[in-house]
Amino acid sequence: MIEALVVGRVGVDLTPSTPRTTLAAAGSFARAVGGFAGNIGTGLARLGIRTAVLSAVGDDGHGDHVRTFLAGEGIDVVPIVTKPGTRTQIAFFEVWPPDQFPVTFYRSTPAPETRLIASDMPRAMVEEVPLVILSGAVLAVEPARSAAFALLENRRAARDGRPDAVTLLDLDWRPTLWDDVGEAPAIMEQAARLSDVLVGSDEEFEAARLRPEAGNADGPHTIVLKHGPAGVSLVTERGRHSLSGIKVEVLCGLGSGDGLTAAFSAGLLRGLDPVVAVERGNAAGAIVASRLMCSTAMATPAEIDRLLAGLSVEPQGAVS
Repeated sequence: MIEALVVGRVGVDLTPSTPRTTLAAAGSFARAVGGFAGNIGTGLARLGIRTAVLSAVGDDGHGDHVRTFLAGEGIDVVPIVTKPGTRTQIAFFEVWPPDQFPVTFYRSTPAPETRLIASDMPRAMVEEVPLVILSGAVLAVEPARSAAFALLENRRAARDGRPDAVTLLDLDWRPTLWDDVGEAPAIMEQAARLSDVLVGSDEEFEAARLRPEAGNADGPHTIVLKHGPAGVSLVTERGRHSLSGIKVEVLCGLGSGDGLTAAFSAGLLRGLDPVVAVERGNAAGAIVASRLMCSTAMATPAEIDRLLAGLSVEPQGAVS
């Protein structure tokens, strides 16, 4: 049985093969699967979660590569559809200068995942899977926006029979992907009300004009607030629990937030206390930041355990 369904962008990342090299100076590139769903899906699979990815690719070789890589990680790729006439997203990103990590997207219009429609959403899986992780970027453009809201509403309608089911909305703020950025706050607020867990950085919450508050009758009961190198905060009805960032030699900060989301979500699925889950997410994010690329940098349970043990932090939920 699939435990987690990740809904969002997939694509290909190309990075200069030599660290600390600008895009202009690069002579060769390393390729890896990327995008929100590619990264988080891989992160979950490496943590032992039976995962499916719901997305779309173009009818090109990059789309074939995405499916092949994710399937090799043990991910169910059946819900990844092909949208003829579109091209799979390509992103060139630089790991230099170290405080910026510039990203250059090559996205044809329309991008494949923006063409998702309600019939692309496997309703039985959507209603039955214990965890759905949705990228807020899917809400940026029609018809994918309506398809995403149908997914959220189906999850909410099925909740009575599945009280343990969790819907996680990651804000995944990408303003350049929105047809009308001015619509984003109202749309994000509507989606947040249909979600149980809300994840985003300080900047993403500010851009979406959402307050990181939990426990309201109509809205998420858990907030994960990412502070970048400064750490992460968990906000629940019990209050706010903050963790400092873990000091590592940062090679590429891109993807660290996805690593955090994956490990936190895996912890929830395994029944860990949310505080313990976010501690493991914080460690997973640090591990990804210390490596090149994103999906291929995702952490395993043993790696998270070792990092926490090295910090003299009891690795609760560790693998026996």
